[in-house]
Amino acid sequence: MDFSKYFDHTLLKPDAGIGDIQTLCRQALQYNFASVCVHPYYVSKCAKVLNASQVLVCTVVGFPFGANLTPVKVKETELACQEGAGEIDMVINIGALKSGQNDVVLNDIKEVARVSHSFEAKVKCILETGLLTQEEKVLAAQLAMEAGADFVKTSTGFLASGATPEDVALLRQTVGDKLGVKASGGIRDLKTAMLMIEHGATRIGASASVKIIEEAMAKKPL
Repeated sequence: MDFSKYFDHTLLKPDAGIGDIQTLCRQALQYNFASVCVHPYYVSKCAKVLNASQVLVCTVVGFPFGANLTPVKVKETELACQEGAGEIDMVINIGALKSGQNDVVLNDIKEVARVSHSFEAKVKCILETGLLTQEEKVLAAQLAMEAGADFVKTSTGFLASGATPEDVALLRQTVGDKLGVKASGGIRDLKTAMLMIEHGATRIGASASVKIIEEAMAKKPL
C-alpha cells in the first residue's frame, strides 16, 4: 500500500475554522491521504473540495464520549453520508460496554453500520481503549465485528491515553484479517506511525500526517 494511504488527515479541534479545513483539504490532496477526518459541520465543505479526487471525507459520530442515543447516532450518520461522508468513525457506547450491556453496544454499532453501508460508507468503531480492560477491548472488537463494522479504532485522541502498539496488536489478533485496525491518538512522528503499522494497523489517524509523511520522504522518496 502507498504509505500516504495509511493516513486519515485529522482536524477535530473545537476551534478549527474554515481556513483550517481548507488547508487540511489542500494538504490531503497534495499528499494523497486516505481521507480527511473532520467534524460533521465540515463534511459538505470538504466533499466539494475533494469531489474529483480519491481522498475520502471521514467524519465522527457520537463524538467524543459515545453516550448519544442510538437514533441520534443513526441520524448523524445519515446526514453525514448525505453530505458526502465516505467513512464514519463512531464512538461505541463505552458505559454500556463497561456495564455488561453487550446487546446495547451491538445494536448501536449495527444500526450505524446499516445506515452507513446503505450509502456505501465504511464504519470505524472507536473503542477508547484507554478506558477499557484487556477483556473489554477484546469484547468490544468482537462486538464490532459481529455488528458489521469495517474497522476497529483505538481512541478518540481526546484522552491522555492514545494508541499503543500493544492495543493495536491485541485488536489485530482479535479481528484477524476480517476488519481494518485504525491507530489514533498521540501519533506524531514517523517512528510511532511505523510501530503501529508493524503491530497491525492498516490506518493511522493523525493531525501530524504532513510532518510524518515529510519525515518519511526525507528518509526515502515515496
